[in-house]
Amino acid sequence: MDSPTRKFVPKSTRLMDQVREVLRFHHYAYNTEKSYVSWILQYIRFNDRCHPKDMGKSEVEAFLSYLALNRGVSASTQNQAFSAIVFLYKQVLHMDFDLDIRASRARKSTRLPVVLNRKEVADIINQLNGTAKVLTQLMYGCGLRSLEVIRLRVHDIDFSQKQIIIRAAKGNKDRVTFLPTNLVSLLKAQIISVEQLHQDDLANGFGEVFLPDALARKYVNAAKSFGWQYLFPSKTISKDPRSGKSMRHHLHKSALQKAISQVVKKLGMQKRVTPHVFRHSFATHMLEDGANIRMVQTLLGHKDVKTTEIYTHVMSTQFDNVQSPLDNLQQ
Repeated sequence: MDSPTRKFVPKSTRLMDQVREVLRFHHYAYNTEKSYVSWILQYIRFNDRCHPKDMGKSEVEAFLSYLALNRGVSASTQNQAFSAIVFLYKQVLHMDFDLDIRASRARKSTRLPVVLNRKEVADIINQLNGTAKVLTQLMYGCGLRSLEVIRLRVHDIDFSQKQIIIRAAKGNKDRVTFLPTNLVSLLKAQIISVEQLHQDDLANGFGEVFLPDALARKYVNAAKSFGWQYLFPSKTISKDPRSGKSMRHHLHKSALQKAISQVVKKLGMQKRVTPHVFRHSFATHMLEDGANIRMVQTLLGHKDVKTTEIYTHVMSTQFDNVQSPLDNLQQ
C-alpha cells in the first residue's frame, strides 16, 4: 500500500464515494477499503449524521471513547477506527487534523495463542480432504496466514529453490518461506488442475484474474497469464467489486474455516481451533525443535521479534524439567 502523500481530488460529489476513490488512488487493499468505509459511516452516524466538515476533535474523542467504554473494543480495533478517521480528514477532506486525541483508550491485552500439540495437528490433517487438507498443511508447514495461503498464485511456488513467495502480506511486504518436501507432489497436482481450469475459462471467454492496479496497467495481458492465476481458485466466476469484470477469484477463507470446524467437532476437541491456530502451532513447534527465534520471526513476517517471543510462553519444553510442588506433597 502506497503511503498517502500525494493530494488527490476525487470526482464524485458523495462523501463515501470520494472516500472509496481516494483509497483506490492510493492502492489500499479491498479489505482495508471496506473497514475504513465502515468506520467512517459509524463515526458519522454516532454524531447524528453530521458532515465530518462540521465536526472536529471533540466528536472524534467522543466516538473513540464510546468504542472503548461502551462497546469494549480492543486497542487494535480502536486504532483502526482512528486511522480511518484520520484518513478521512487528511486525505479526503484535506483538513488539518489535531492528532492529540484525548479519548478513553481501549486496554491492550496480551493473550497467549491457542497451540495444538503435534498429535492434534496430525489428527486434524488426517481427517481433512482435498483442498482444505492442502491449505491446512501449508499453514502448518510454512507458517502462513489464512489470507496468505488462499491468495497464493501459481508462480509463487518455486520448486527449484524449494520456497514459497508470499506477496503483499501484512504491511504490504513480500517475504519468502520454505516449501516442505511433503507438499511438492500435492502442489504440482494442484497446479495441473488449475491449468486445466484456466484453459476452460479462456475457451469460455474468461480467464482473467485480479491484479494490483500498478501491475494491471503495466502488464496489460498479465491478468490472463497462467502464472498469475490463483493456486486455489474459486469454483465459480464472480464479478469483481471494483472493476465490475467477471473473473475467477480465489477460494473464500470461510471454506477452510468450515472444514476445520467440522473436523474439530468430529474429533471432540475442546480447544478453539481456527485456521490461524496452525500458524501458531508452526511457530511454537519450530522453537521447540531448536530453531533460532530470528529465523522464525523472518518466516512469519513479524516486524518485531517481541511478537514472535509470545510463542516461547506456550512451548511444551519449558515445563519438562520442573514439577509442581503439589506432586511432591506427602498426603
